[in-house]
Amino acid sequence: MRTAVRGDNGGVEDDTLLTRFAKLPRTPGPGVGEDLLRRWSEPHRRYHTRAHLAAVLDRLDELNDAGEGGEPRAVALAAWFHDAVYDPRAGDNEERSARLAERLLDADPDRDEVARLVRLTATHDPADDDRNGAALCDADLAVLAAPPEAYAAYAAEVRQEYGFVADADFRAGRATVLRQLLAAPHLFRTAHGAERWESTARFNVHGELRLLTA
Repeated sequence: MRTAVRGDNGGVEDDTLLTRFAKLPRTPGPGVGEDLLRRWSEPHRRYHTRAHLAAVLDRLDELNDAGEGGEPRAVALAAWFHDAVYDPRAGDNEERSARLAERLLDADPDRDEVARLVRLTATHDPADDDRNGAALCDADLAVLAAPPEAYAAYAAEVRQEYGFVADADFRAGRATVLRQLLAAPHLFRTAHGAERWESTARFNVHGELRLLTA
């Protein structure tokens, strides 16, 4: 399992991420990685930061090592784009991120698949035969299976991103999201995710839901 290098601000060193981007096969045109990194570094972000991007890339590496990463280039590019546009007040971040991918990737052979995968993160509900979608969605949701301290930090960062929402409204909205997660027959669609992350994730989500509704 690969580990991201963290900077003093709790994020991930720019050079580390740019090096990872540059190592993609047929790296997209100059400036794309820098543009994406600037977006991931926006000051209003608390959870959807460079650290989240690095964590998703790490989990994709883990899934690739397990033989369940899908098409590595397309899925990795989708990870870079999946929260590139993020405004907690907006309800169309996934669509706007997908459109950004379509614009910046232009004639890239993986352009349409990357955009499709980014749009899929709005629901995290890939088809049973969608290996690329399963890999990206599992990597994105793997934070749910974090150790207790890390999960608590994730939940706190999400709350900070929605600081403009009153406490009672946030608790109600977040509880609805958590109940929807728990109602799904499977949080993770890869065999690796189901084996390694499912039970811990459900334990964590149940715990957060109890705190919100106590």
